[in-house]
Amino acid sequence: MVLDYSKWDQLELSDDSDIEVHPNVDKRSFIRAKQAQIHQQREQRRHDIKTLKYERIINDGLLSRIDRLLESLKKHEDSSASPDEFIFGTIMEFASNPSEDQAPPPPEGVHTHEKEQPKYSQMMGSLVDQVKKEFEDSKPDNLFKAYIQGVEGHKIKVQGLQKELLTKLAQLEKEEGSKITSDGLHEGFNTSHVAKVAEQQKASGSGKQTDVELLNPSSSGQASSSAAENDDDDDPANVEISALAKKFAALKPNDYGSYLQFISENPQIVAEKETDGLLVEAFNRQMKGDEAYARQCVHQGLLLQYCRSLGPDGIKLFFSRITTKDHRAATLFTNDVNETYGRIKTRSAELSKESSNDPAGVEQIQLHATDPNTKITINTPAANSQDPAEIEARKLYDAFPADLQKALASESLDEVNKVLGRMSVEEAEVIVEQLGNGGMLSLEEGIIDGTTEEGQKRLKEIEEESKQEIGEPGGDVTELD
Repeated sequence: MVLDYSKWDQLELSDDSDIEVHPNVDKRSFIRAKQAQIHQQREQRRHDIKTLKYERIINDGLLSRIDRLLESLKKHEDSSASPDEFIFGTIMEFASNPSEDQAPPPPEGVHTHEKEQPKYSQMMGSLVDQVKKEFEDSKPDNLFKAYIQGVEGHKIKVQGLQKELLTKLAQLEKEEGSKITSDGLHEGFNTSHVAKVAEQQKASGSGKQTDVELLNPSSSGQASSSAAENDDDDDPANVEISALAKKFAALKPNDYGSYLQFISENPQIVAEKETDGLLVEAFNRQMKGDEAYARQCVHQGLLLQYCRSLGPDGIKLFFSRITTKDHRAATLFTNDVNETYGRIKTRSAELSKESSNDPAGVEQIQLHATDPNTKITINTPAANSQDPAEIEARKLYDAFPADLQKALASESLDEVNKVLGRMSVEEAEVIVEQLGNGGMLSLEEGIIDGTTEEGQKRLKEIEEESKQEIGEPGGDVTELD
């Protein structure tokens, strides 16, 4: 049998046994520098591989959208309409679906030049702007052909870039695969750990292990911590409408001139968090029945989303198209607003129905005694009493709503709770406080029947409680001077 030792040529070692340095050079310092250089090159190589893979994913998504734009232009090439209409409509279709419009996030450690996560509609908007500048001076007779030619030119550029990235990636992966490092070595089962578990099971006399042993507990803790952080960030309860977005939502409906002026004076309004705040506000207002304002919040939120998604000139592009009479862009935008508001309206109606059918889902103030042997009694102040305290209580009573007065007159706690249940929490809290201040509610200890088992048990509990209060023999008793 012939043994192949060639694989050991791939080992990337930092051994010092075969290193020869000049007598005037410190050998240890040289070795440390060499080790640092190897690790730095290795990390840079892996970082470059991740970056190139991510760039190829982004370019693949961009190429598919370029093909869709070319398909739309070629389909309407013989149309008498302007190609800008179909270009705008196609880009708006990209932007109307946020999940597809948002490019995938970069892997950990990879940083892009963009401050915010790129969107395909923004990339396409920039691409179209470049194409337009390329033939703007020549003023071609057939704009459709000019756009098609320009977009196809950019498609060829992206395809060429993909080939370059693939070549670089293949070279780096080959270089990475030619090196065997300690990072590629994985520890198997820890025998001492397994033996320890076996000993614990044997000592307990059971073959069942109730505790879960993790091979890599640190990774589990990191994952759960990371998940908790993501949950906090994505919690819709943390999203609130800003004061600036409230002003934007309060503008007159369909007054696009005012909208454009507001955005020009407050460019920070075109941010994703402002759209989120407006949509959350729309849902909250719809739950309260304010349909007109809820729909306006949806309109303003989507308007900002479209402006943000259409690239550097998105604001100008959106308003120029939306204010053009009978333009297709206006129809697409209106349909998007109607559909989004329709979903919010349907969902809020479902939640309202669930709340009305579930009494536990509605917050109420109800009167109950915490001690089962204590009874809440109702005292109605006399109308012609001469007692000053009862006169003041009667004034409170006369100011109560008629249904509450009727419930108090019945001296039934259930009837009073029914009236309190129909009130808001704030209103019911005020009423309960007035009932207490007017002496109309009082607590009475119930009579314990010592002849029954339950009564004897309760008497024993009371006796034990009394001993604890005064201090049992041998217990801690506070000495009084």
